[in-house]
Order: sequence, then C-alpha cells, then structure tokens
Amino acid sequence: MTVIGLDDTDSRSRGMCTTYVADAVARRLVEAGAAVERVLLVRCNPAVEHKTRGNAALAVHTDAAPSTAVDVAADVVDGAAETADDRTNPGVVVADGAPGDVPAAVVTFARRAVTDIHARADAHRLLETAGYRAETWGNGRGVIGALAAIGARTAFDEWTVEHIAYRRPERWGTDRDVDAGTVFDAADARYPAVWDTVDREAGEVICVPHTPGPVLYGIRGDDAAACRAVTADIDAEPVARARCFRTNQGTDAHLRPGTVAGARDGRSYRLDGTVSTAPETRRGGHVFLAVADSGAELPCVAFEPTGRFRDRVRRLRVGDDLTVCGEVASGTLKLEKFALRDRRETESATPTCPDCGRTMESAGRGQGYRCRDCGTSTDGRVERPLDRGLAVGWYEVPPRARRHVARPLVRGGFDGPTHPER
Repeated sequence: MTVIGLDDTDSRSRGMCTTYVADAVARRLVEAGAAVERVLLVRCNPAVEHKTRGNAALAVHTDAAPSTAVDVAADVVDGAAETADDRTNPGVVVADGAPGDVPAAVVTFARRAVTDIHARADAHRLLETAGYRAETWGNGRGVIGALAAIGARTAFDEWTVEHIAYRRPERWGTDRDVDAGTVFDAADARYPAVWDTVDREAGEVICVPHTPGPVLYGIRGDDAAACRAVTADIDAEPVARARCFRTNQGTDAHLRPGTVAGARDGRSYRLDGTVSTAPETRRGGHVFLAVADSGAELPCVAFEPTGRFRDRVRRLRVGDDLTVCGEVASGTLKLEKFALRDRRETESATPTCPDCGRTMESAGRGQGYRCRDCGTSTDGRVERPLDRGLAVGWYEVPPRARRHVARPLVRGGFDGPTHPER
C-alpha cells in the first residue's frame, strides 16, 4: 500500500478545493491501473492563522507504487492548484506502506495537527526521519497538512462521511443551480443520519458553498448510503463527478481538555468554569460573558452570525456552572457549544411588604428594610426565584454557523441532556 497526503491547493479568492484535487489524483491512479481503497478528508486545527475556510488535508490510500503516486500527485497539483495566489503553498507527501503501519511519531503529528500548531521545520524533520518523499510549491506550508493526512487513519478512531458533488468546469465561478425545496425535503427524510445539510429555523441551505470553486454541494452524515440517497433526491445542475470521503468532520476532534488559566490562543478547548460576568450584548450584536475557575477568568463570546444561539447565552446568570467549547483567539473563547451543568435558581432581592406588597426601603446601614407605609420591617435582603427559561444540558450554534469539525448534538455522545439545533 501507498498513502498520498495533499494540502493547501485552494485559494480564498480564486477558488479550487483540495478535495477536488484529491479526487483527481485518485481517478488518475485508477486510470493508470491502480486501486484506490479510500480517500480521507481530514480537518486540521481550525484556529491556525494560515488556512482557507475549512483547513482540510486529504489522504489517498492506494496500491500504486510510490514512484507512480509521486508522479501522478505532483502532476495533478501542478495543473490544478491555485499557486497564482501567494497564500496557496501546496504540499504532497508519499508514504510507502499501509496506513496502519505509519510510525508512532507520524500518528502523534497528525493528532497535534488538529489540536495544536506545527511549524514547517517540524514536518521536514519528521519527513526525513520517516523517509517519506515530499513535493512542495511556494513556501511549502502545505507539507504540514499533507504529513498529518498520512497519519490520520491511525490517529483518529471516529469517522463520518461527506458525499461531495462537483460542478462541470465551465460552470465554475457562476451561480449554483440547486433547488432549495428538494434539499430541505431530502434532508428531512434522512435526518439525523444526515446532518448539517440545511438550517431549518433560518430557512437556509448550507450544503451549497458560495465560493467560486468546483464543489456543487457536500452532504455530511454518519451513513454513506443515506448521504448518497440525499444527493439522488436533489434537483440541481448536472453533476460532473462525485466522491464519498471518510472524514473527521462532526467529531470535535479539535477540542482539547484544559483549564481556564491554561487556555492559549490558536487552540480549541473544552473547559469547565462558572459564569463570572453577566452576558452583555455589544456593538454588532455579539454577546460577551466571562467564566472563571480557580481564580482565573476567561472572556467568551457568541458572535452575531450564531443567531439564536445568542439567546441561550443571554439567559445565563452569574453563578451558573458551565462547560464551554471553542477556539481561543486574542484571549477570548469563541463559543461553539456549552453545557449548563448547574443553574443558579435564585437571586438576591429587596424584600416586599407582606401587608401591602410594595418594595421595602433600606432602614439604614445594617438596620435591614422597612415599609414606609405599613411600618413592617425585615432584617435583610431575600432570595427570589429566577425564571430561567434555560434547562440544564448542552446547547450549540445553529448549522449555519457550525465549524466542519464540530460535533452536532444530534450525533450523541454527550455527557448530559442535549438541545440540538436543526
């Protein structure tokens, strides 16, 4: 067996998609007489600076000879990668051997590529140690993701699928012709085996990108047959070709355990803490609060595009115990989901007069409260029940705002009640 890793062939402004390049490599290998066992779509750390939207690396598992694999992959990347954009710096890595036989150091590198930050020098040292062949373009930054893709099969235990349909080349850069009604109907029929196809509450189709690249739509789910069934029911422009990828999307593979005090920029965390400042809606509609633990405090934010998720955040109260998940940037955690563990059920309030029902007034420092009209008094403030409107459990951003690698609540596997968004 031979494993081919590819990364960074696309451009934010000019389009292309590394999944398309990997599909082209796989097809060329088959045309050359080789077999392709699978193609992996690996979402790396979504918090790194140098990335396009999804930060995807690809791996092609084939029985082609390593020399053939290098020649085919390099030729395809040469012809397809958007290297005219100086931010596009492709990398190809070829490993001789089965995916399960990669060295432990490469497996560790793959895991860290999803949760941490690598330098190019790290990748090149490991390439030399492992004896892998690499081809690079530009500054060669893509070699990091390409090497991570080599070790991904062993690095991760959980995989989902995405069925991607590609457009005819003459249509690239034009508006996509996809009937939204058929997408909603097909998504409803296969939910929850297929997820994040549409945002029902917002009325948006989210499986259809808006970039100028070759992708027509991508259907994500836990079952390949269900994803293919959705595509069969969608009315759209002609599909040039399609492929079903195994992927770490929807798994929360990017989240690392940590503490409020230890959270660092450029990583994504799952942290426990207590709400220490009340939610505040600021300019632009973003909602901020802070969580604290063991004397440390971390600001958190639900951005305006997360829509109705912000309403859940606004209902939090100082003293609530939470688990928060998201990327840390500029010292602030960008909320992807949170779990309300223990609610504050009461708040301190000025007492009311038991006779007339009016709010009492302070009788002076340390002298309690009294009713000016009735003369009744009490020693101090009272605890009043809070109308929370927020049950204990997990809450998430809606599908329209969810990262590729983030796990939708509907997939299960959470340590508490869930309140999924559809």
